[in-house]
Amino acid sequence: MLAFDLINDDIPPLKIEDSAEKALRWMDEFHVSHLPVINGTQFIGMISDDELYDLNDQTAPIGSHKLALLKPHLLGGQHPYDVLKLMAELSLDVIAVTDEEGNFVGCITLPRLAEKLSSLAAVREPGGIMVLEVNKVDYSLAQISQIIESNDAKILSAYVASIPNSTKVEVTLKINMDDLTRILQTFTRYNYDVKATFHQSSYEEDMRSRYDEFMNYINI
Repeated sequence: MLAFDLINDDIPPLKIEDSAEKALRWMDEFHVSHLPVINGTQFIGMISDDELYDLNDQTAPIGSHKLALLKPHLLGGQHPYDVLKLMAELSLDVIAVTDEEGNFVGCITLPRLAEKLSSLAAVREPGGIMVLEVNKVDYSLAQISQIIESNDAKILSAYVASIPNSTKVEVTLKINMDDLTRILQTFTRYNYDVKATFHQSSYEEDMRSRYDEFMNYINI
């Protein structure tokens, strides 16, 4: 999956001949706060609703105003993580995709990005989630994978994030097994610090079943 695959064809670009009034109407219609602006086929920049509201004459063409447009854009061949990074850094809900000559190709919206990333990160796949805290110097995805696979399971996705003001990283794993009890026990034997788990253990299922039976009994 590349940035090109994330383009939302429902969101049109603004032309420099378009008015601020039209731009605001489109933003309201598409529920976005930014839109790309083009001159012919060339990408000029991203305009925000705040900039448009500040204009004295909202009926005049956008190109007639002196605007300090942000010019963030991506090439169609870039990875979705690049898209997420740029949109997060600049607090954008829409970002432009261009070719290497700066011609506008399309734009990516935040909901579209979230939808595609959910499949990339195996969010919709069944399984449990585990969060480990590991020293940076000790982090080895190969060893973590070996521990998980020794329990007849597989890693569906892995996300590593540095912990601020620390020498440790947080490793979030999606595993293709609903009950992570045996895997947790193995990580404990290897002295891993398990910060959190989100799974359905057989013990929890048994306790829930016993509770339901008890509640049915006292309601007779």
